[in-house]
Amino acid sequence: MKIKTGLLFLLSCSLSVVCIFGPTGCANIVAPLGGPKDTIPPVLVSAIPKDSAKKFTGNKIILTFNEYIDGKDLRNELLVSPVPKIDPLIDAKLRTVTIRIKDTLQGSTTYALYFNRGIKDVNEGNILRDFIYVFSTGDTIDRAELSGTILVANTGRPDSTLVAMLHDKFDDSAVVKNRPRYIAKCDSLGHFTFRFVKPGTYALYGMKDEGGSHKYLSKAQLFAFADSPVVVGSRSKPETLYAYVEGYDTVKKAGTTGGGTTRPPAAPRKTNKESDRRLQVGINAPGNSFDVLDTFRITFSSGLKVFDSTQLRFTDEGYHDIDAKKYHYERDTTGKIVTLFYVWPTGTKFHLVLPRTFGQDSLGRKLLKDDTLSFTTKKDIDYGEIRIRVGNLDMSRHPVLQFVSGDKIKYTYTFDARRQVRRLLFAPGDYELRVLYDVNRNMIWDHGSFFGKNKKQPEKVVTIMKKFTVKPNWDNDKDITL
Repeated sequence: MKIKTGLLFLLSCSLSVVCIFGPTGCANIVAPLGGPKDTIPPVLVSAIPKDSAKKFTGNKIILTFNEYIDGKDLRNELLVSPVPKIDPLIDAKLRTVTIRIKDTLQGSTTYALYFNRGIKDVNEGNILRDFIYVFSTGDTIDRAELSGTILVANTGRPDSTLVAMLHDKFDDSAVVKNRPRYIAKCDSLGHFTFRFVKPGTYALYGMKDEGGSHKYLSKAQLFAFADSPVVVGSRSKPETLYAYVEGYDTVKKAGTTGGGTTRPPAAPRKTNKESDRRLQVGINAPGNSFDVLDTFRITFSSGLKVFDSTQLRFTDEGYHDIDAKKYHYERDTTGKIVTLFYVWPTGTKFHLVLPRTFGQDSLGRKLLKDDTLSFTTKKDIDYGEIRIRVGNLDMSRHPVLQFVSGDKIKYTYTFDARRQVRRLLFAPGDYELRVLYDVNRNMIWDHGSFFGKNKKQPEKVVTIMKKFTVKPNWDNDKDITL
């Protein structure tokens, strides 16, 4: 047994030597097996010049880490503050990250290089989060800070693609013409922090930084501004900004009895000469079932040149005419949609009789013969009842409650004197609940305005419940405290 054991030991050693020194170099290729997964981010081993160096006069910084660095995101992640006119060049090779400064450094100034999520190892992609390298061209390191939050005004949500900016010039055009003095990225909660700032007074902005220009170039950009200059010192109070898009196409308000705007259904495909000569008509009642919370719309494949509503017959199930004083029609500007306004009961059948001569489009197309559109309104049990009360709501700010589904505002309601919204019929589904502080009481969110004498902040929206489920044939009650 001892001889066999010795032979096995020698054989094992021989194989190890061949693997290490043999021509295939297998020891350099085969990774070790087993062991725990590497979850430790890279560690800075050395910095030239050293971190927090003073009287910096060079144009190159060399950072060395304890493992190989994946540098593909470095350019996008690196922020330099104060913001240079010319961005530095940055390169990663093996364990070394080299930054070459192309701009002329300002005297007696503290510079901070924010790498954010840019430093990560090659093997596992472990990120050295929020790594900062600092140096000063003067005798001291500035250490004033300012923190805050940027929220998107019409949703109340954060946006991690936004950046906060400090300008040392206070005219409005500076945000268009000049790069900011300092810049900071927002995190997933919308929080930002300026560090290593020279104490002083600054104009504070936030924006979606299109193309990395650090400038407000379009009204289609998300943009936010502080009402007055901020003082950055040893104890600066946090700031909150609300971003808006001034070119925002305000959505038509959802009716207080439900609805909102929808596009007309696509016109039926033309398959023969007869359909080419026929006016195509449709209604928003899928499966001939109409939602009483919606607005009844008659849609046409092309705009009507002639429309005679007196020829239409709106009847009950037995084809008895509905009292004309209880409903009316309205045409939109395109002539493709006619809206029928009526207080709809549930679980009731109706007919809409269209004579052949009631209307025609600009090409002279009309119905080939009289037509009848029949539909039934949904039943009570298809809806849920809701009561939502926000006990500590500030009614002086004119709040309205928004029901949001799929990022679209489906319904908007005012609160009653008891700070509640109650509806006996409500569409089942999952909703996000938001409160809009409706300054001008027009029931829709209004964007802000920065340029000119009359600056205006956007109206604010706050999410008060991320998921509110309305069940059909059920009392859906909720008490909320802000």
